[in-house]
Amino acid sequence: MKNKIFLYQIFFLLFIFFGCSKKKAEAIVITSSEDSLSTYFSLANDFSLSTDKRLVFTQKAFNIVINQENDSLNRVNLFKVANRYYNINNWKEFNKTVHLVLDKAESTKDTFHLTKAYTYLGDYYDSQSISDSAFMFYNKAEKMYTQPSDNIVLSKILISKANLQYKIGGFLGAQNSVFNVLRKIKEEKQVNNILYDAYNLLGLIYNELGEYDNAIIYSNKALAISDDETIPKEFQSRASSYNNIGFIYLNSQNYLLAKKYFEKGLYQKNLLKYKPALFAVLSDNLAYSKFKLNETDGLPDLFYQSLKLRASLKLTSGIFVSKIHLSEYFASKSDTVKAIQFSKQALLLATNTSVSRDVLVALKQLAIIEPEKASSYNKEYIRINEDLQKADRKMGDKFSRIEYETDQIKDENTDLETKNRNLLFGFSAFAVLGLFLYILKAQKTKNRELLFKQEQQKVNEEIYNLMISQQSTIETNRVQEKKRVAQELHDGVLGRMFGVRMNLDGLNKFNDEPAIKQRISYLSELKNIEQDIREISHDLNREKSELINNFVAIVDNLLEDQKKTFKPKLIATIDRTIKWELISNSVKINLYRIIQESLQNINKYAEANNIKVEIKKRDGDLFLTITDDGKGFDVRKSKKGIGLQNIQSRTTECNGTVDIQSKKGNGTIITIAVPFENKQILTQE
Repeated sequence: MKNKIFLYQIFFLLFIFFGCSKKKAEAIVITSSEDSLSTYFSLANDFSLSTDKRLVFTQKAFNIVINQENDSLNRVNLFKVANRYYNINNWKEFNKTVHLVLDKAESTKDTFHLTKAYTYLGDYYDSQSISDSAFMFYNKAEKMYTQPSDNIVLSKILISKANLQYKIGGFLGAQNSVFNVLRKIKEEKQVNNILYDAYNLLGLIYNELGEYDNAIIYSNKALAISDDETIPKEFQSRASSYNNIGFIYLNSQNYLLAKKYFEKGLYQKNLLKYKPALFAVLSDNLAYSKFKLNETDGLPDLFYQSLKLRASLKLTSGIFVSKIHLSEYFASKSDTVKAIQFSKQALLLATNTSVSRDVLVALKQLAIIEPEKASSYNKEYIRINEDLQKADRKMGDKFSRIEYETDQIKDENTDLETKNRNLLFGFSAFAVLGLFLYILKAQKTKNRELLFKQEQQKVNEEIYNLMISQQSTIETNRVQEKKRVAQELHDGVLGRMFGVRMNLDGLNKFNDEPAIKQRISYLSELKNIEQDIREISHDLNREKSELINNFVAIVDNLLEDQKKTFKPKLIATIDRTIKWELISNSVKINLYRIIQESLQNINKYAEANNIKVEIKKRDGDLFLTITDDGKGFDVRKSKKGIGLQNIQSRTTECNGTVDIQSKKGNGTIITIAVPFENKQILTQE
């Protein structure tokens, strides 16, 4: 056992001083004929070289590509550069290069490379544990994908989304995405690399849900195809599968089997060279399984070595796990100070990266090692855990799994096709029935609306007829008044003027003093006649005003009835300069009904002491404002009331707008703004 621990330590030293054993490889001298872009790309991807050397070659390749013309080949080469930065975990330059490709693709409207750039940016933000940004870019890539026939590329995008959903605890969404991928590639060939990722992720999901049997099944499916030639050896897929299976046994407390699989993973060839992050995971998991088996050899050094490697790779999620494991280890050794120190560091890291599941783990550990503060830790744990309940998700996950497994069984057993067809017919019939009921309900609603409009039209016609009747009465009175004025002018004013004219003609022959006095007397009579004519003219103007303001009289009658019948004090202000004869009867009818409807609502519900009705013109519009100091109401909850709907409908018919302001206890203000149909209404002759 001590030899194994020594071997792991040697692996770490090899990782740190890897370049020293590759002097021959690093001594490569590129001649002028070899000094080309393809050579730099090849050397930058040579894992036998040190990271620093590969970075140099990647930068040389970038310096060549950046000066190329912005065409499809240039964008392909930029993606190659980004891949080289990705392989050496240089996330800063990776992000910079991908954004450069994104700008170039957008400028040329290259949707293919634009989609690919979104996927790469999703990978970048995923590596930085910025989940919302990563998901956003993966989603953009999926939505922009324009080749539905190529299920393989789309499936890779969906796998990336599913992996991200898994990391943030969205197991239901992750599982649904994986099964969606499996359905898409069911008929495809040479997709073992995608199948590996899908099975692997399903194993992890079921492990988190505590369904260890399903987790082992899918993890073994992944292990069975881990050596497929379509999966690059640099991915270390077999080591990943061993780690995942070991982790499932670790969670199910089968520590001996867990330890066995972690050791198998660590023994994979070139693991530290190609996948140092996975090497760190396996090392930490091995140390933890040994800790659970009470094996002390190599501990806590193995924990520390894994933490150091993870820190050098900037793997925040791995750093969190290492610190929690170290906290558990020191707690078991009664070293409370170190246990608390590592737990609090883990909690701070989880909080900063907004990983709720990690926060729960850290709070649970702190509650154990700080019992005096357990109450506050547990309270926070319960608050966060309410958002992460698994019960509802498990049911949805089972439905997704059943749907996928049903598709598989259907391919193997033709007898189930009939049953599925019957289910489809039943669902279709149910859908048709639902559609029929929906149409029936919609038709009833339309009929009610039509009936309401017909009733409203009938009321409008009644009001219109009433106004016409009143207009006819006023017209009759007007004719009679004209006749009276004509008679008065003919019999009175004209007769008097004729007498004065005759007398003045007779006096023209005389110039003595009596004649002058007579003339003065007749001139005085002419002034009296002038005054009589003026009074008759005023009477005619009043009659015209009464005719014009017929609508005002109707509104006044309504307001007078309100004053006589109901308790609230009513104050009315109507702009007398408005030319109502130029406003259509439809507008006047609707304004009248709005006032009537508002007063009815106030009388029924408002319990107001004061009401104010104001009609005025302002800025080219006619404004009707109705104010009360009643108990008010919640406008948002009352918008569907028939009374408010009537007011809104009538205002719409006038091409106007309505504003209702009200709060409980603060009264109500209803403001109706109607545009003038003729701008001459604004002025009075």
